[in-house]
Amino acid sequence: MSNLHEECGVFGVFSPETREDIAATVYYGLFALQHRGQESCGIVVNDDGLFQHYKDEGLVRDVFTHRVLEGLGPGHIAIGHVRYGTTGGSGRLNAQPIVVNHRKGPMALAHNGNLVNSRELREKLEMEGCIFHTTSDTEVISYIITRERLHAPSIEAAVNQAMDILEGAYSLVVMSPAKLIAVRDKHGFRPLCYGRTEDGGYVVASESCALDAVGASFVRDLEPGEILIFSEKGVRSIRDHCGQAEKKTCIFEHIYFARPDSVIDGASVHRARETAGAILAETAPAKADIVVGVPDSGLDAALGYAKASGIPYATGFIKNRYIARTFIAPGQKSRENKVRMKLNPIRETVEGKSVVLVDDSIVRGTTCARIVKLLRDAGAREIHMRISAPPFLNPCYYGTDIDSRDALIACHHTIDEIRDIIGADSLGYLPVERLHELIGALPGQGFCRACFDGVYPTAIPKDSGKNRFEQKISENPKYKKEGTGKC
Repeated sequence: MSNLHEECGVFGVFSPETREDIAATVYYGLFALQHRGQESCGIVVNDDGLFQHYKDEGLVRDVFTHRVLEGLGPGHIAIGHVRYGTTGGSGRLNAQPIVVNHRKGPMALAHNGNLVNSRELREKLEMEGCIFHTTSDTEVISYIITRERLHAPSIEAAVNQAMDILEGAYSLVVMSPAKLIAVRDKHGFRPLCYGRTEDGGYVVASESCALDAVGASFVRDLEPGEILIFSEKGVRSIRDHCGQAEKKTCIFEHIYFARPDSVIDGASVHRARETAGAILAETAPAKADIVVGVPDSGLDAALGYAKASGIPYATGFIKNRYIARTFIAPGQKSRENKVRMKLNPIRETVEGKSVVLVDDSIVRGTTCARIVKLLRDAGAREIHMRISAPPFLNPCYYGTDIDSRDALIACHHTIDEIRDIIGADSLGYLPVERLHELIGALPGQGFCRACFDGVYPTAIPKDSGKNRFEQKISENPKYKKEGTGKC
């Protein structure tokens, strides 16, 4: 129940024959990935080279009415996207997928992740005469691929060349008139997998739960640095960038972002969270009557804590399923209102009890404090807060919207001080040195934990601030004339 912004979810379908329901298939896939982004969504359908697309702000179920889906028509390839922006402002302008029409034909692209060299690439492209219509780094990627395509023999060759230029986190689905292409950056920061459908088609998705939602059988995860091409000739892999860098999948996918029924790189998300809870029971034990998890991503860790400690697991909150995840609401006041609307404690469960309360993270502390207060008001005698992640101490540059240490409570307060701020009787975090146990990796290998320990797998951006086109003129020194303060 953190205040984190999620990144995005991507989905793609390749069918050997034209299907009337291909947009509906993408709809169901995006619905399964809705937890990855609730700000905007979009679908592009390819009918023999003719691209029909629709995107807007809002949830998948609200944007894609039956009429809208019918209007996208039949097709043999389609891609979709759910978004919460980490680079570029909110709104329909930055909704994805992006559709590009150029002399080699149309291309559509959807992106999950965040480039660390986006600003430099954008400024260089602008100096070359490129005109940007959005403020997201996804449009930068589309320009780079398009530019390479002008000289490359195929779209997959252009993507391969673009990977030499792009730095940071990117899991992509790219659609040309005849091909669906899936791409995972050389570190594998963000997940991407594919499966097979009963009619001989293929599905690509950010998480395996989306394959399940459309009845596709899981084949495998893409390797870091791999490009997969789906065409009428079948499936082909390009591995020129595989093995160029150490694998660094975001560990927070397992702690928070992904759905518990997903499997990422062979590791069950549900099991990872249960393991986190078991480690907490060992490293931060508490004498209590019940263990309660904060819905949804704290539930599995709470179950793991209960099993390891022998303290009974109990349902302490009822969640309003019609309210989006709290981090999705920009602005602190909106987030606070959503906490009240979203969760209601069960008094009969917690009244007079000593409670171990398990959640996935503490970012600013305000949401956590409100949840603790909800339990206090419901009559809980003691509240022992346990967090299934280490303290956030560093910004993330790979798709999690933590761009400054200023917003991180653990950067300014000790654990005891945070305990007092949130109103708990005790507070315990997952030890950072035990993170590897969640996914069965060796210590420090196979995953990125830079937000906890500050060890970044790539060079970090020199300037990760707001895009100049999202600033007021008064805040933007680039547009000020000396001595006047005006443009």
